[in-house]
Amino acid sequence: MAFFIVRIDWITPKGFNMITLYGTQKSRALRVSWLLEELGVEWQFHFIDFAKGENKRDAFLALNPSGKMPVLTDGDFVLTESAAIMRYLAEKYGQGKWLPKPGTQASGIHERWMSFVISELEQPLWSMGKHRFALPKELRVDAMFAVAKWEFDQAAAIAETWIPESGFVCGSSPMVADILLAQTLGWALGFEQHLPPKLSAYRDRLKQRPALAAALAKTAPLVNATK
Repeated sequence: MAFFIVRIDWITPKGFNMITLYGTQKSRALRVSWLLEELGVEWQFHFIDFAKGENKRDAFLALNPSGKMPVLTDGDFVLTESAAIMRYLAEKYGQGKWLPKPGTQASGIHERWMSFVISELEQPLWSMGKHRFALPKELRVDAMFAVAKWEFDQAAAIAETWIPESGFVCGSSPMVADILLAQTLGWALGFEQHLPPKLSAYRDRLKQRPALAAALAKTAPLVNATK
């Protein structure tokens, strides 16, 4: 069956180009869909069936040659890499509420979290994913799971010393890094990793946000329709 990506470019009542998010419901695309719901902008979801190899078809590769998700289009603008997408959305649509003021200590702390989550906390989880399902079978190495678990535990122990007892990573208001961190911790639980107590409590606080439920609800019918 032929595969087509349908682009709909129109102006919403708020004056923004329609945003389209390409990905799967609970991949890294979730952190973007969650933020989109927090921002209250109009957007649509285009499910990419990884199991069927839709991410390797020409239509999707034209958006992202790596075949990885998520991909975001905002009108004619195409952007890849989840952290970059989140910063872009917060800067354009966040009205100054989802990123700390540049040059402040809070901004430094926020960027530390962004970097740490991507390079240290998420990296061993993605190693688990690659050697469980993403890599060709002949390249998967079972011994990587023990290595990745050790790496994740080390990173989680550091994050446990940084995370506040209440609130968010930069104080009383949620920021982009909170969504990035909370989604990554959820991914860790999906891979059956242990979370230290403060990180576990933090993740429990964040998962109660209505925007997360809204993002999951918005993408679920499209996922189910493809089964």
